[in-house]
Amino acid sequence: MPVTRLNHAVLYVRDVARSEAFYAEVLGFRKVMGFPGAAFLQASGSTNDHDLGLFEIGSAAAASGAGRSSVGLYHLAWEVDTLDELERIARALADADALVGAGDHGTTKALYAKDPDGLEFEVSWLLPADLLTDEVLAQARSTPTRPLDLAGEKARYGGRTKGGIGVSLPA
Repeated sequence: MPVTRLNHAVLYVRDVARSEAFYAEVLGFRKVMGFPGAAFLQASGSTNDHDLGLFEIGSAAAASGAGRSSVGLYHLAWEVDTLDELERIARALADADALVGAGDHGTTKALYAKDPDGLEFEVSWLLPADLLTDEVLAQARSTPTRPLDLAGEKARYGGRTKGGIGVSLPA
């Protein structure tokens, strides 16, 4: 049987309470279970038992060297349903001084941020397959990443248009 989706991710963090508060306040995750030094969080629109496990390893932990001095995970990516929601999260990330970038990948509109431990993650809206055009696909192939013009994308696709799920490529 093939793998169908990611069920959850686990992060080692310096301070589980600080990380739990960040993911709750900025991304709307809620704690569903925990014990000393650990918290299990669920995204507000998820049907998973939990989407993120946090395990505390203490304030003396070194920063992750993944991608710079060691192999490791680059980032996690979460999807949102609408561009309105992506815009709301962009504001929340900016207010938390966590937003580090944004990109338009043609079929995906993405925000990039770092949590309190400097672990990078992405929040994205995927263009629904029925809105993919030859122009969009050609642009995505020729210029894989452009600056994100969220207001322009909302004007083009609508703030409440439901995004694609998973990979937004035509069958």
